[in-house]
This record gives sequence, C-alpha cells and structure tokens, in this order.
Amino acid sequence: MTSLMTGSRAGSTTSSPRRRRSAGIAAALSLAAALAACSGGGDASSASSPPAAPATVDKTPVTITLWSGFTDRELGVLGAEVAQFEKAYPWITVKNVGAQDDDKIVKAIRAGNAPDVALSFTADKIGSYCGSKAWIDLAPYIARDKLDLSAIPKVSLDYTQFDGVRCAMPALADTYGLYYNTALLKAAGYSSPPKTASELLDMAVKLTTYNTDGSIKVAGLVPLWGSYEMAPAHVAPLWGAAWTNGAGKSNFTDPAWTALLTWQKKFVDAIGYDKLRRFTSGAGDSEFAETNLFETGKLAMNLDGEYRTAFIHSEHPDLPFATAPFPTADDQAARYGAGYVTGNSLGIPRTSTGRNREAAWQLVKYLSTDAGAQGTLAQQLKNVPTLTSALTAPALLTDQNFGVFLKIYAHPQSATTPPSAAGSADQDTLSALADKYQAGSVGDLQSALTAADQQVDAQVAQAAGPGGGGAP
Repeated sequence: MTSLMTGSRAGSTTSSPRRRRSAGIAAALSLAAALAACSGGGDASSASSPPAAPATVDKTPVTITLWSGFTDRELGVLGAEVAQFEKAYPWITVKNVGAQDDDKIVKAIRAGNAPDVALSFTADKIGSYCGSKAWIDLAPYIARDKLDLSAIPKVSLDYTQFDGVRCAMPALADTYGLYYNTALLKAAGYSSPPKTASELLDMAVKLTTYNTDGSIKVAGLVPLWGSYEMAPAHVAPLWGAAWTNGAGKSNFTDPAWTALLTWQKKFVDAIGYDKLRRFTSGAGDSEFAETNLFETGKLAMNLDGEYRTAFIHSEHPDLPFATAPFPTADDQAARYGAGYVTGNSLGIPRTSTGRNREAAWQLVKYLSTDAGAQGTLAQQLKNVPTLTSALTAPALLTDQNFGVFLKIYAHPQSATTPPSAAGSADQDTLSALADKYQAGSVGDLQSALTAADQQVDAQVAQAAGPGGGGAP
C-alpha cells in the first residue's frame, strides 16, 4: 500500500512529545545499527508467543522503572499519574526517572540494564526499536487482555508499529495547524484564515511589511524550510504526498512532492530568499523563547503545534490570535481540516523479564488506554490525548484554540511519517534536498528527487541488514 504517513521547552508550562529534530542521516543509521546489535540478548521467547493469562493475579510486591525525557514540573505531572496507577495496582512500585532520551535508552538496552518501560519522544525511532526487537512485541499482551485498539485513532497506531510488529503504544501526540494574528489579518482586510495554498501565499505576501531599508518588518508567514516547525513532513499530508509506493520503496517522485516543493519555492521567491534569511537570522533561536516571532507580533501566520497555545497564554496573554487547520494544496480541498501528527511512544525493552515485564505491561496499558489518565496528562502537559474517548474531556474543551488541534488529530486524513528501519533518514534526505532547492541550488528537481529515492532505499537496506527490518 502507498504510504501517506508523514515529528517545547522542558520544565515550562507545556511539553512537546517531539522535543528535538533528528540528528541526521548518520545518526539514524548509527542508531539502527546499535539496536540491531541489541537483538542477540534478553528473553525473546516470552515476546514471541502469547503470555498465558494467570489464573490468579500474583500480587507479590514488585518494583519497575519508567524512563522518560520529562524533567521538572512535567516529570512531576507524570509522577502524579503514576501514583494513581500505583493506587490501582498497590503491589507495583514505579521508579519514575526523567531526563532520559533515546540515546540513553539504546545504550542501556545494549548494556543489559534498560528500564522496564521506556517513553520515547521520537516517533522516528520506532522502526529501529521494533525491527531490531529491542522493544518487545506487545501483540500477545494486547490479544490476551482483549484490548480494543480501535479506541486509538489510526494515525497514532501507524507511528507505533513497524513492519507488522507493534512494539509500542501511543501516549500523547503533537498535532500541527495554523496560528494567525487576528488583529494583523483584520487590518489587512481579512476576516478569516486561508484554506488553500494559493490563498496562504497571496495573504502572506500582502501581510508582509518592510522597513525603510527594504528588510522585513513583519512577515506574513515564513515559508523557509527549517524555520520553526516549517518542514516538508509537517505539511505533506495537506498535499497528499506519499513517502513510499506500493512496493514499499521511497516515493519522492510522487507528483505531490513536486507540487509541494515548487509551491514553497514560489512562495520564497515572492518575498525573497535573502530577505527571509536575514529576518529569521535576526530572531536567533527564539522558537521556544518569549521572543518567538509569532508571539511578539512579528509574524502574522505560522505553522505550529498545539503546545504553542500554552506558551502564548503564559508569555503573551494579550496576543490577539486564533488557530485553524493549515491550508491544503489547491487541488486537495477535501483534505482541509487534517494535519501532521507525531507523538510519544511507550515500549518495554527486551531486557525486562519475568514479573517485571508483566508489571511493565500493566503500566503501559494504563498510560495508553485509561481515559482518565490520558485526559489528565493531556490537560496538564498541553498535548493531544491519543485515545478517542479522551478527546472530549471537558478540561480540554475550554480553550477553543486548543480544541482546533483535537479536531485536526481526529480527522481521518491526518497523517504521520511511516516508521522506517533507517529512522528519520527519509525525512533528513528530503529536507537536505528541499533546503538546496529553496536556495536555488537545484537545477533539475525531478532528477534530484529520483536520486533522493535511490539514496533512501540504500539507507533502508543498510539499516535493515540481511535479516530485514533491522532484525538479526
């Protein structure tokens, strides 16, 4: 099947599941190789066949460890929900350890001292975790406990499995949409946000104002790839761009990718590449700072995640703004309302065994399928819950601008990037090409896209190894 699947500041008032972008192609392939090396150890037998349902629950006290990247206030939020789990399962004690990223998780698995439960902020790693069997297959537990996965939106089920193996469960998501300054739009004569790519371009050009020296004073929208959350993956669902073809090969030659890249290049040229670069360079590293260009009124429209609502309410509560789905390609109007989705993933490293593994599964199941837990975590961390029933939690519906992202997440055509044995190599390869193209450094786009397909296919083959999918 052709795949259309298309990724905040710690300790603040909010959290983004995907806190950092990929470190690059070499890092992705290195992680895949490291995880493949993990596949030779641990207890694989209990992950390959359904665990027997115990006649009686063994309530002998057991202590398990949960690792996540959360810190400070956010770690406390997670800890409070873990405490609720411990009340429901009083024989299970959970050590809640924060500031643990994927690199640390991988090293611990290789060393044989990984946590019983790992919460990853990076959906790009799931292909490696599942393919290498570094995280166990959860399907036997799901079948044993008769868990209804239809209660979880398909887009989150997509990024928590790889090659038919479900080694993870989703636990909160990021969803992307359009933020717009209502005062700036009104002053320019607009009463509603754009819905198509052409409307977005025309409005952004009109909304862009300049200083006397010709430099940008206020940008309608910065279309540069790499500016804040502006990335090919984050808008691909609105063009219907497919990452892979029916044979599972890289599919950048899909006409939708050409349409997206040429539209963006036209957008950049309409304002000026050099002017946009100077404008963004002057802002520095401001995405998660109070000097964020949108929050300070220097950006009329911006692509961003649901977590931005919390930043605005905390840092610039008087900012006149609203949210909406991001515009679609002109010929893809039926996709309006959809968007890009990514999120946290919970898994059980293969080094967790015996009663610890059973207790770990109970914690994973609770955090991913308990509506109360999902609603509480989403409300306090300002992320989107990954359980359909939790999307209507009253506490989440009080903020209309946040509610837009709940609808985007639930849209049937919202999409994510497909997990790959090579991690984020496909996104990194496309982003590198897109950066060169927007700067005018690519002469023949079609040839470049074909070469990118070949590069990604080679990277996937290298990461998967002779066994396929990163398996031994």
